[in-house]
Amino acid sequence: MKPLTIIIFILIIISVLGTVWYFQNKQFPLPTGLKEQHESFEIQAMTSQREILITDGTKHSIPLNEILSGGPGKDGIPSIDNPKFISVKEATFLEDSNPGLGLTVGEESRFYPYRILVWHEIVNDTIQGQPILVTYCPLCATGIVFDPIVDGVPQEFGVSGRLWQSNLLMYNRAESEENESLWSQVLGEAVLGVYTGNKLAIIRSDVVRWGDWKNAHPDTKVLSQDTGAARNYGRDPYGDYYTSESVSFGATFDDTRLHPKALVHGIEIDGQYKAYTAEVLKTTAGEIEDVFAGKNIVITRTDSGEIRFEADQKPLSSIPGFWFSWLAVHPETELLQ
Repeated sequence: MKPLTIIIFILIIISVLGTVWYFQNKQFPLPTGLKEQHESFEIQAMTSQREILITDGTKHSIPLNEILSGGPGKDGIPSIDNPKFISVKEATFLEDSNPGLGLTVGEESRFYPYRILVWHEIVNDTIQGQPILVTYCPLCATGIVFDPIVDGVPQEFGVSGRLWQSNLLMYNRAESEENESLWSQVLGEAVLGVYTGNKLAIIRSDVVRWGDWKNAHPDTKVLSQDTGAARNYGRDPYGDYYTSESVSFGATFDDTRLHPKALVHGIEIDGQYKAYTAEVLKTTAGEIEDVFAGKNIVITRTDSGEIRFEADQKPLSSIPGFWFSWLAVHPETELLQ
């Protein structure tokens, strides 16, 4: 190999390593001052009041010392911004037992396998002209789809590299960092930055197994492994985490009612919270009826595992995830088990 070729090769390697180091170490900035102010702020679509702090001129609704680094830096976990989709016939990499998020918008259905989302956590998608934000936090098993429109403007989101109560903190991308905010995935709201207090609308989706979803939606599209990132989508980097009793990244657990990783569906009505165990929803035949926050709750489950909540005959969003995660952000929650 000629000396010039060797030099060029070395420079390419240095450039690649430098890019990787940059994205692994770039951190979402947090206020560093100690001066705090308080103001009352009503969360959209909520009747309760949340206390907002202002530190160094930056709004936040969670304690700054509870915002932790998850390891990779800002965008160190790459979101999928130009998703590609394949047909059921082409999705040979999936097994019927593989879980994921099933979503139907209008007449179009899509399936986002967790074996892909575990490596990316966010998909910025569009279905029939409607912006869609698909999110998944592997640490909390929270798979939630949002409408990413904020103040009338569609936002693109990325993985900030930071966590709160072990849960994904997303950020909206903007031309300047001053217009970027951190958003709690499990709360669906901005908790630090200019948008603090704004809440994203939830788009109903279902955590289902691939075999059940494709049987119910044979024309569904499937998120492709062609993401533009080099990842081993046949391997889950979290190993046995999903069944262990360990919790981390600021979350604690001393509740005796359920295993910390028990799956639940959580609901909120007028600032009151209740969780329903996945086992109850799975094993109870027909409809489940309940009364909560002065409303009649009806829960149904289809043969494909799609779960519907209604409150006084109106659709009600639910948040699926691990029990410890729901309890961490809603310690006053009720529980039906």
